[in-house]
Order: sequence, then C-alpha cells, then structure tokens
Amino acid sequence: MSARTSASTGASNRDVPIPAGCFSMGDPFDEGYPADGETPVHPVNISAFRIDATAVSNAQFAEFVDATGHRTESEVYGSSAVFHLAVAAQKKDILGTAAGTPWWLNVRGADWAHPAGPSSNWVEIPDHPVTQVSHNDALAYCAWAGRALPTEAQWEYAARGTLTQNRYPWGNELHGTAEDGRTLHHCNIFQGTFPDENTGEDGFLTTAPVRSFLPNGYGLFQTSGNVWEWCADWFLPKYYKSCLAKGIVDDPPGPTIGRGRVMRGGSYLCHESYCNRYRLAARSSNSPESASGNAGFRTVAG
Repeated sequence: MSARTSASTGASNRDVPIPAGCFSMGDPFDEGYPADGETPVHPVNISAFRIDATAVSNAQFAEFVDATGHRTESEVYGSSAVFHLAVAAQKKDILGTAAGTPWWLNVRGADWAHPAGPSSNWVEIPDHPVTQVSHNDALAYCAWAGRALPTEAQWEYAARGTLTQNRYPWGNELHGTAEDGRTLHHCNIFQGTFPDENTGEDGFLTTAPVRSFLPNGYGLFQTSGNVWEWCADWFLPKYYKSCLAKGIVDDPPGPTIGRGRVMRGGSYLCHESYCNRYRLAARSSNSPESASGNAGFRTVAG
C-alpha cells in the first residue's frame, strides 16, 4: 500500500522556496558504504534558494526538446542502459549486458523518449520523471530553463525537508502501518528478490509519477527512491573530511575534481540487499556522459 497524493502533474513545475539555514550533512547512523564517503557528519550553512518540487518530468523535457532540438547523448550513441525486467524491445535490439551488473542491458533505441527501448514512448508516461539523460543533458536543459543543478549540499538540505539527521524524508523507519494493518510504503524502491523479481508492493515496477507519495516538509516529492537525481558536484569520497576540517562551510560547491558527478536519492532499483542508497545521506556517482533508465534530475534557482 502506498502513501500517495491526489495532486495532478502537468508539464509545468512548482518552485519551492528553501530558507537559509545550517544543517548537519552526512550519515549520523554510520550505516552507509565506506567507499561513498558519507561521513564525517559536518556542519554546512546554506543560503536561501528555490528548487523544483519534483524531478523534471517527461512532459517538461519534451518542451525543452521541442524548443531547442536538443539530442541527448543516448540518442547520439544509439543505445542506453535498461533494467532487464523493464525492456521494451525486440531481442535484436539487446546489444549486451553491463560488466558486473548483468541486470542492466544495453538496448538499441533506448533514450529519453523511449526509456525502456524502442517499443516504449514517453507520451505513455508524461508525468513520470525523464530518464536516460546524462549530466550533460541535464545541464543543457538548465541552460534553456535559466536554472542550475543543485549542489550536493543544497540537494540534501532540501531533501531533508526540515527533519534533521533522519534516514528518510518522513522519519527513520522505512515503512509505516496503515489503519487496516497493511504495510504503508513511503517511496518507490525495489521489493522482492533483487534483481530477479520485483513484487511491486509499492505500486510500481519502474518509475512512478513525479508526485506520487507524500511530499517532505518543504513540499518536495520523492527525494528517496524513484530516480537518481544528478547534482552539480564532482564526486570525491574524501570531500566531507576536508569540509569538517574547515569548520562550518558556507554553501560548499563540491570538489574541483572527482570520479564522475554526484547522484542523490536512490531509485526504484534500490534494495537493502544491493543498494541501500535511498537514505537521505546516501551518495553515488556516474560519469557525466552516462545515462540509464533510473536517473533523472531536478533544478534550482538562486
């Protein structure tokens, strides 16, 4: 059972004002992956800014493409990564698997407009988050919209939604209990046995509409689960240590170098046995030109 909202979703988005403040950034439970650099927890001052209430939707991205003629990197490459249970393509279009992660298939014709492969189309899911977009594609959208990608610090501060040092935007427990005793799902992640069976107990096999589930205290939707969200920062696991050494850091821009760009929030593929990164402090990364069926973005304004 899912805790859903009844709000409608169109191509336009709602900007949420985030007040200035100081927060403790990082994992206070020390339960993250050591290689991700979620610790040490360190104090950060954040200036006021505005952020999208939701991840950018397919309908919004279509407006950008119509206005600019932008071709995403997946379109240029001719293929992209699709989760094996979600593929909508003929066998001849499956070009291979990703090394070390055989549940990811390289599918010819998979791109933002055909997120599961050539037999899928964004018009069937206009209110779902756009996927199959690289960091570079997200920056192109931002340039057109007069926006920017959030810094990692902005993202975590806003994603926490006034709750300090909690695991999730709604508290510390992953699930709730409905009045009838059933499990209450607060986000879209993987249920079942990863990667072979997703029971879809939260209502979704892959992406969910961008306004599914209840928003956090600031009014942001789905900052845990659904799709990974690109941030502006380079990813460098030791960066938090350097921040702590400086004391309180004001609006940290992230490191000047790193192994890919930061991604936050987790996705519909996160599962406690494989990728417990739907926690608010969790971090991941990917190369700027990479795209997949579980990664999107939201934008900010100063």
